Formats: sequence, structure tokens, C-alpha cells
Amino acid sequence: MSTAQTIDAEEAWSAVHRRDRSFDGRFVTGVLSTGIYCRPSCAARHPARANVRFFADGVAARAAGLRACLRCRPDELPRDSEALAGAMAAIRAADGPIPLAELAAGVGYSPSHLQRLFTRATGLSPAAYARALRAERACEALTAEGAVTPALYEAGFASPSRFYESVGDRLGMAPSAWARGGAGVRIEWAVVSTSLGPMLVAATATGVCRLSFAEGPEDLARRFPRAELAEGGEAFAALLARVVAAVEQPGQAHEIPLDVRGTAFQERVWAQLRQIPRGETRSYAQIAAAAGNPRAVRAAGSANGANGVAVLIPCHRVVRSGGALGGYAYGTEIKRELLRREQGG
Repeated sequence: MSTAQTIDAEEAWSAVHRRDRSFDGRFVTGVLSTGIYCRPSCAARHPARANVRFFADGVAARAAGLRACLRCRPDELPRDSEALAGAMAAIRAADGPIPLAELAAGVGYSPSHLQRLFTRATGLSPAAYARALRAERACEALTAEGAVTPALYEAGFASPSRFYESVGDRLGMAPSAWARGGAGVRIEWAVVSTSLGPMLVAATATGVCRLSFAEGPEDLARRFPRAELAEGGEAFAALLARVVAAVEQPGQAHEIPLDVRGTAFQERVWAQLRQIPRGETRSYAQIAAAAGNPRAVRAAGSANGANGVAVLIPCHRVVRSGGALGGYAYGTEIKRELLRREQGG
């Protein structure tokens, strides 16, 4: 009986139990009592562990006498991946929005099926994905060009109003301020003592834009060379107290406003990090899948490392697939301590 060779059986069972889509395509789950095989993420009721065997693919499962599940249709996964890749490529190559019907026809799917597939895989509809992609291009063009007008046309926006409507809120500070290293933006800051060591906290009028350990105002100045930096006043002190409390008792940071910016994929990763419950961890592969690109494990790791507001966006909750702690920008001792506190240790 040809079983999956690339994954440990207990790891596979754990993936099946949590219906982890990041494992779809890596193996199929054979249920001997029913004679079917499924994707790891199949929504059907979980079988008894004693009745389960893992196979490398549908070919191996069929050779063992099993048939494909009609609910999750595991043999359609390659076709789904192909269609999804084709739709994404079409969106990236287009000069403007593509009607859903046209996009679906191009990959041979119905509009409703493509919409469901796309949303399940990326967390965004095709139209929202296209808008996020244009916003990402705008951010890159702003950084390269240093001027808003060329940047918006470079990114594919038809007018300044569309650009500011789509990108302005996402950036926090105005696009032109970002292009000029924070010019015109006031950032208040403080360095405070915590049980984890000295901590830098900085915030705009929108929210916290930097939380780091063992850094000072000179590091902040390098990140925002043209911003107005000022030691925090009375209003900032109230926000600072909430941030310190969230660090000393991690897990209660969702109410603290943030002003952070990144590429569309980075921001999806950061959003997924904030969804990890206190006391739990996720692997880089799980985060990549949740952010809409199961193959982008390395990119998910890079996005994790690009997080500028430690603890508030809990990148310390991401560990290696085998359970090893993995790296952390401020040292593994701080990461270990944050996890210990959240897990009640």
C-alpha cells in the first residue's frame, strides 16, 4: 500500500483534525471504513483515527481500492490551483479591472465557482485582490518615484480620487508623506522600562507605528527621517500605558489602534497573526495558507519579520512546523517569555 512519504503520519492527522488547507495537495486522507479519500481540509465529519491511512495522492489511494470524496473532490485540486494561478496572472497583467464573467471564462469556470475558489484561497474576491494589487504597486511606486501623480498612474489608477480612496486609508499617513519619509507627520515616542527590557513605543495621530525592544529615538529617525519626532505628551501617555499593559500581559492588544503599512501580502499576513488566539501558535506554512498563498512560506516568514509593532501584531506566535521556536527579531528569550505568559506558564 503506497502511503504518503513526505509527511509524518501524526503531523498529517493533526492537519486533518484542524482541516488545514495548507496541506491540501501534499497528501490525501484514506478512510478505510467508508472506502473514500479526501483532502486534508475536507469538511466532512472526522473518521476514527484507526480507520485512516495517508496516501501521497489520488492515484495511490485509488490503487488501494478507494474512491474520491464527492464533497471535497480531492482530484480537482490540481485543476483548481491551475485556474487560480491563471486568474491571478490575468489580474496582474491587466491594465484595469476585469469583469468576473470574463475572468471566469478565461479559466473555464463559472463566475460563482471562481469567486468561491478565489475567496477561499486568498481571503479576497477577485475584485478586492485586484484593488489590493494596485494599492501594493502604488506603494512601491511611491517609494521609487517620490511623487504621487506618477505613482498613481504607474499603479494603474485612473484618477487621483480613486487612488486616495483605495490607498490613502490603507497607508495610515498620507501617500505623499510616505514617499517623503514621513514628511509632515508628527510622531510621538517614549522609551520605557518593562519586564522584557527597554521598549520603544511610537505613534502617529492614527495609532502605534513602532513597538520594539532595545531601540531608541535614533532608530525611529532612521525609519522616518523626515517626520517630526517629539517625546510623547499627556495624550500619548494614556496610549503608552495601554501598550505597556498589553506587553506585560500579552493577548489583550486588539483594542490598541495601529498605523502600519506594508505590501498587500504583508498586510494579509499581519491580519492573520492578529487572529491567532492567545495561548496558541501557528506555523509559517499555516500563516502563508491563511494569507492566501500556501506556497509562499518564505514570504510569510519575511512578512512576519517585517512587522514593526511587536506584540501588538503577535509575530511571536509563529513557530516552525515541527514545533521549534524559530527566530525572533528581539531574541528567542523574549519570544519564549511572551509565549510562556500567554500559555499561562
